[in-house]
Amino acid sequence: MDGEIDIYKHFTWLKRSQVNHHSSNNETYQERLARLEGDKESLILQVSVLTDQVEAQGEKIRDLEICLEGHQLKLNATEEMLQQELLSRTSLETQKLDLMAEVSDLKIKLVGMEKEQSEYEEKQTKAEGLLQELRHLKIKVEELENERNQYEWKLKATKAEIAQLQEQLALKDAEIERLQSQLSRTSSHSEVAERDQEVQRLKIGMESLLAANEEKNVDGTVVSDDLSPLSSGMDSGPQSPLSPENRKSPKGIKKIWGKIRRTQSGNFPADDLGLAEFRRGGLRATAGPRLSRSKETKGQKSDYNAPFAQWSTERVCNWLEDFGLGQYVIFARQWVTSGHMLLTATPQDMEKEMGIKHPLHRKKLVLAIKSINAKQDEKSAQLDHIWVTRWLDDIGLPQYKDQFHEARVDGRMLQYLTVNDLLFLKVTSQLHHLSIKCAIHVLHINGFNPHCLRRRPVEESNGSPSEVVQWSNHRVMEWLRSVDLAEYAPNLRGSGVHGALILLEPRFNGDTLAMLLNIPPQKTLLRRHLTTNFNVLIGPEAQQEKREITESTAYTPLTTTAKVRPRKLGFSHFGNLRKKKFDESTDYICPMDTNPGATNGSQKNYSGYKGLSPVTDRELDQVGQTD
Repeated sequence: MDGEIDIYKHFTWLKRSQVNHHSSNNETYQERLARLEGDKESLILQVSVLTDQVEAQGEKIRDLEICLEGHQLKLNATEEMLQQELLSRTSLETQKLDLMAEVSDLKIKLVGMEKEQSEYEEKQTKAEGLLQELRHLKIKVEELENERNQYEWKLKATKAEIAQLQEQLALKDAEIERLQSQLSRTSSHSEVAERDQEVQRLKIGMESLLAANEEKNVDGTVVSDDLSPLSSGMDSGPQSPLSPENRKSPKGIKKIWGKIRRTQSGNFPADDLGLAEFRRGGLRATAGPRLSRSKETKGQKSDYNAPFAQWSTERVCNWLEDFGLGQYVIFARQWVTSGHMLLTATPQDMEKEMGIKHPLHRKKLVLAIKSINAKQDEKSAQLDHIWVTRWLDDIGLPQYKDQFHEARVDGRMLQYLTVNDLLFLKVTSQLHHLSIKCAIHVLHINGFNPHCLRRRPVEESNGSPSEVVQWSNHRVMEWLRSVDLAEYAPNLRGSGVHGALILLEPRFNGDTLAMLLNIPPQKTLLRRHLTTNFNVLIGPEAQQEKREITESTAYTPLTTTAKVRPRKLGFSHFGNLRKKKFDESTDYICPMDTNPGATNGSQKNYSGYKGLSPVTDRELDQVGQTD
């Protein structure tokens, strides 16, 4: 800046010198030359100053460039650290989602354990009640034993009194014989009259003795009737001559003596009585139920190889317990006499005689009896109600496990499950109806193979549509994690989304999945990313079918609020209510597969599933109204 000022002064000086040249003509050439040389030196000095300034400015520029490079390096390092922090944050988020999933699983297990604990406590309370009843029964048995001992002592005393009376009768018999011998030797009339009076006195005494003997005999007979089987022997013998009917018409001392000799009141031998009274297995043996099991006979052993119609009551009750209907065994023991009786029972009999009020319990038993009568070995019968609760976990509907477990829904009932049955099980969501429908259809296609659903990824790459249709709810969540949507994967728990619903339901598309994942509508890029991966997953054939359904005029999108309600019956249907009281409806949620070749799902492609897919909206609309 200073150099520019000097140059400007120099030019002004030149202009002034030119003016002075014209004005002053008296200056000499030497003076002008000296001034020019001075000006030259000043210019050289100014140029050197300017050069020094330029070099100083260049050094400052180089220092600034060095500082800029240092700051650039720091910026790159900071960006690398930021990338690492983002990566660590995403890994922490995935770990957080995994931990949340594990926590939800633990909560479900905790609920199951609490339910088992409550059932165990109920069983324990029932067992304590049974123990108290057993204690009361033992006390009653002891009281009865004491009463029996008292009656035995009374009976022994009665026997002793009877023996004394027999001795007195023997003495009177000897006296009567003596008097008869005296009567035969005497011939005097007066003596005969006196003897007749004496005989009359003896007769009156004998009658009093016989009356006392009869009272003792009646007391002993009553005691023996109450406590021992000796009363049966007394009744079966001849009638005692000591009864009032036989004493009404005595015919002399010989008749009385003959009756006394024929009486049964003395037939109480002590040894026989001690062996006979209160013997186990006699007429008065305990008639109550025994606590111990009786030994198996040959007939019981052969019962295990007999057909169901020839089963005994005990084996039928054991079968009911294994079948999951053990709560009805008490009534079955009282009513069922053989397997044939259960095979011919109607649903009305099951409700009335066995107390089966639960309609699905009746349906379970009726389906089993029909299978036994038809001699059909259904593969669905091998899947019990415990497997069905695990199956609900696989298809993403664990919230209905308690209802299905209480109803004892097994594989055979899944095959014959109706819309009314699902409504009874409190499954009212239309989306959940479709989920169960598609899942049952996959079971039909795979011949009710218990391991047909895939819970874990087999390969790194996504599978074909024939494999996707067998994906479980957990496998779909794994797929969401693989397409960078791990933070939304836990939202599928309890939604009922699995591979069969994704492929076989025409109205299920990417927007439906985004709605179930709770992805906000304003996140258009995220929804577009999900739709792209969804279309790649289902394949072009299913994609074309879903597009055609979406573009149709009757299309209504799936929502989580749509409910299935029971059909409102008109006046024309009241006549059928009595006929179908026991749920004889055949509007199955998934009609049975009639194709015999559809047995191995691992060898089928999507076209096989699609051709047999029963999923239509009209079926649900015919049964119920949707909100």
